[in-house]
Amino acid sequence: MAADVTTDVTTDVTADVKSAGIPDGFVAVVKAECPTCQLVQPVLSDLATRLGLTVYTQSDPTFPEVADWVIDDRDLAVSWHLNVDSVPTLIRILDGEEVARTVGWNRERWEQLTELEGLGPDLPAFKPG
Repeated sequence: MAADVTTDVTTDVTADVKSAGIPDGFVAVVKAECPTCQLVQPVLSDLATRLGLTVYTQSDPTFPEVADWVIDDRDLAVSWHLNVDSVPTLIRILDGEEVARTVGWNRERWEQLTELEGLGPDLPAFKPG
């Protein structure tokens, strides 16, 4: 799977959503030390407001901010269930199954996955994770 491509679920990236207890919606996995995660911080906040995004943070539980939509994943349990290899990873879950994901920041892919326009207008169009 290319790092910046939204894909349909395939057997090598299928998340174990049910075992992780993750509800339908949008999930992002980030890490404070990741430059691309720092870059998309305003987009994560925007998606939390507009879509109810849940963010799992692998390092600093206050990153991207202190909020009820940010969940501590320092033990990497959720990341493991979601088969996350690189951050940021944005995943869409529908009917208890992963239906799409994208890794890194690619405005076009994030807008395609979320079905929203105008994400991160002040950010570069692309930055790998």
